[in-house]
Amino acid sequence: MACRCCQCGSCCSNMGNVHTVIEERGNYIFVVRNAYSGDVKEVRIDPDKIALFEDESSIAELPDACPFLRFETPRDSPDPFHGNVAFDGKTGKAWCTVHLTRPEICRDYCCWRLLILDSQGKRAGRVMYRTTFLPDTDELRRLWERVQPTLNGLSGTEWDDAVIDILTAAGYRVRR
Repeated sequence: MACRCCQCGSCCSNMGNVHTVIEERGNYIFVVRNAYSGDVKEVRIDPDKIALFEDESSIAELPDACPFLRFETPRDSPDPFHGNVAFDGKTGKAWCTVHLTRPEICRDYCCWRLLILDSQGKRAGRVMYRTTFLPDTDELRRLWERVQPTLNGLSGTEWDDAVIDILTAAGYRVRR
């Protein structure tokens, strides 16, 4: 399954229910436990993200967030070429501050195969797995309800191509 992280933070906003820090070893090294699998993993804050990790203000309103999720601000972006506006238009891009040593579940996770953006470049929806269509806006939801029956019988790249054609004709941009 092909996908790229758009750094929206959606996936990690509830991962605090999965990852629990069970030990702090100092020098920005932690031991985390997966509440579901019981797996234990040592993680380390990426050197270029220490300042970002130390500022917890970006996740203050996300009590269930992964303990290593942070959102950038213009002053603390680890990569100045990434800009600071996420798809919701409200916060900076999300960063995994332990990206280099992140747990296996995080390495395997993919939140979309097709990312649907509106005309302003904001996330309007996504396609997960084979054909799971998740609209983020009422406008896209209504469009999907109208066109979804026309896709019956299609699969694989045929389905993807048809969805992309429909969405681009309606003014959306689709990223694979």
